[in-house]
This record gives sequence, structure tokens and C-alpha cells, in this order.
Amino acid sequence: MAELTTTKLNPESHLLLDQPLLRLPVELSRKNFKLAAVHVEHDKKLLLGALKTTANNSLSGKKDLSETLDSLDSMINRMKNLKRKMAGFHEEEAVTHRQTRQRLEHLHTLYQIPSLADIKYDEWSRIRLNRLLVDYLLRNGFGESARALAEEKHIEDLVDLDVFVQCHKVEESLRRGSAQEALVWCSEHRELTRKTNNTLEFELRLQQFIELRRKGRLLEARQHAQKFISPSIENNNPEVHRAAGLLAYSPQTRAEPYRSMYSPSRWDFLANLFLKTHHELFSLPTRPLLHIALSAGLSALKTPSCHSKYASSSSNASSTTTTVCPICSTELNELARNLRHVQHNKSSVEHDPIVLPNGRVYGRDRLLEMSAKVGLEVGRVKDPTTSEVFDASQIRKVFIS
Repeated sequence: MAELTTTKLNPESHLLLDQPLLRLPVELSRKNFKLAAVHVEHDKKLLLGALKTTANNSLSGKKDLSETLDSLDSMINRMKNLKRKMAGFHEEEAVTHRQTRQRLEHLHTLYQIPSLADIKYDEWSRIRLNRLLVDYLLRNGFGESARALAEEKHIEDLVDLDVFVQCHKVEESLRRGSAQEALVWCSEHRELTRKTNNTLEFELRLQQFIELRRKGRLLEARQHAQKFISPSIENNNPEVHRAAGLLAYSPQTRAEPYRSMYSPSRWDFLANLFLKTHHELFSLPTRPLLHIALSAGLSALKTPSCHSKYASSSSNASSTTTTVCPICSTELNELARNLRHVQHNKSSVEHDPIVLPNGRVYGRDRLLEMSAKVGLEVGRVKDPTTSEVFDASQIRKVFIS
């Protein structure tokens, strides 16, 4: 019964890491539906207005038959264009539904695995590890490697290749000093970002104004500010006033905040702001899922002694012990250094604990046995961690309360 308790699989705890797996398809479906509704509403308004005008002109005799037919042809062409747009939205929706179905089946498999010792759990965990690796590669700009790995492992529907590839393209364009692709993205997602009072589009327009001022094109800069910046004065009052003041300062100024506004580092700020906006819009965590999983796993294994100066033989040459603790290994020791350790509710101790003068606790029989093996005389004991040697009369018995 004890073994069953320790190896029983709890699917709910596993799914805490996999929430974005289902959230993103839902957000993509929502975005797809809203964009389709915007196009339908826009074309509907234009078509009804054009149809009413054409009908009135035809009945009143203001236009002849050929002009009326031309108007009808124009409306038919607009409807055909709308149909093509709707077909594109339908294809995107079909892909999203297929991915959602595959992801639900993948997660449902977890509920059919009774134990952590089941071979099916190893297979499921391997698939999740591959997903985390693809997510990490995508977030760091290795789109081709991520795609190759996804195709090799047949998990294309379990990862978000296109979303991250498009995100990385916009991010890179911003770091290169171009706001055009980001503005196109803002235009496509304006209906979704409007309710969140997001400042990304305003900051991009402000950057365009800064670049015009940097090049000395003052007239164009003023026109740009009147069209794109001044209308946002209610929500971005301080920024609008600073933009107005920028007209009086050259790019060589040392006065703040204008010096910072001219700084090339603003492009990095815009790239980071875009990533934040993108991930919030699609309910994606800002950190790679691999980092989150590693942090949780390392913290679960870490103990207070893992980074002690007497930690283990892997980090202390004078230690005579060996360890199977993964955190004390040379590969993971530094990686886990700044992580907190978990509070363990259960601990295991020797049946005959004693304490040495330096405060370290060991089992008496095993300590004496080890001391004899290293060649110490009878009545002397050696601390296997610090290599200190003590008289046996100095050890004290420990009572667990």
C-alpha cells in the first residue's frame, strides 16, 4: 500500500505546467472569430449603403442601366472578396480545432495512466519533454531547429510553431530598428488589445516621431504627431508632452528625458514591450516552460546542505563521501544555487544517531565502520564530510523528539 501511495499518478498536478497547451488554441479561436466578425460587419455596412444608393438612383432614374450594373458588379466583387477572407478564416479555424483535439487526447492519456511506474508514463513524459524543448527553441529564435524537432517527434499539433515564428520575426524587426511589422501586427490585433489599454501602438508611433526628428524632418514629425500622437493625450499625457518638447532638442542633447528618448536602447524596450503584449494577449507565460519545469524540479530535490561548503565530494576535494544527490552534482549544483529549497515534511535518520563536536550528525555504527576502514586507531573517529578527526569520547548520543 505504501508503494502504491508513493507512485500513484496525480494528473491535476501535472497539468499545472500544461495550461498554455489549451489556452493558446482558445485565444487563437477567439481572435479568429473577432477578426472575421469585424470584416463581416465592415463589408455589411458598405454593401447595404451601396445597395440602398444604387436602388434609389435606379428608381429615380438618376443613373442609366450600365451604371447600375457596374455598381452591382462592384458589390458582387466585394462579396467575393469577403467570401475569400471567410474561407481563410475557416481554414485557420479548422487547423485550430485539429490542434485542440490532438492536445485534448494527449492530456486525456495522462488520466488513463494509473502509476508513475507505468511505461506509458515514461512515453507521455518524453513527449512533454520534447514539447518543452521545442518551446524553448522557439522562444530563443531557433525556429528551424524547433520545426525539425517537432516533425521528427511528430508533435507538430502539440506545439505552437507559427505563433512563435511570427512573434520572433516582429521582435527581430524591432531590434533592427524597424517598427513597420509591429505596426501591422497592432493593426491586425487592435480589437483585441483595445480593451487592455495597451501602449504598444502608441510607443511605436512615438518611436516613428523620434526617428523623423532625429533625421531633421521637422514638418513631417509635426504632421505625424498631430495624426498619431496627439489623439492619445488623455491616456498618455506625460509622454505626449515629452514628445512635443523633443522638437526643441537635437539628437546630441544631454538633457533628460530627451537623451533617453533618442537612445538606440529604446528599440530593445519596444521589442520587450511587444513580447510582453504578445504573450499576455495569447495567455503565454513570459518564461520558457522548460525553465519553469527545471526550477520546480531542482527546488523539489534541493536540501539546505546542497550548497554547504561541506556539501559533497563533487564540490569538496577533502570529502571522503560520495553522493547520489543530483543537486550536488557538478552539472546541476551551480544551476540550482539561487533557487529555494522545499520544506520536506518527512526525513530519514539513522537508528543510532550521534553528534560530533562540529555539530554534524551521523549514525554511530556506520561512522565507526568508516573510521576503521580509513585506518584510524581504535577510539578515534573521522568526519566523512569535513575530514576532521575526533576522539570517540567526544561524540554524544542524539535523541529524536
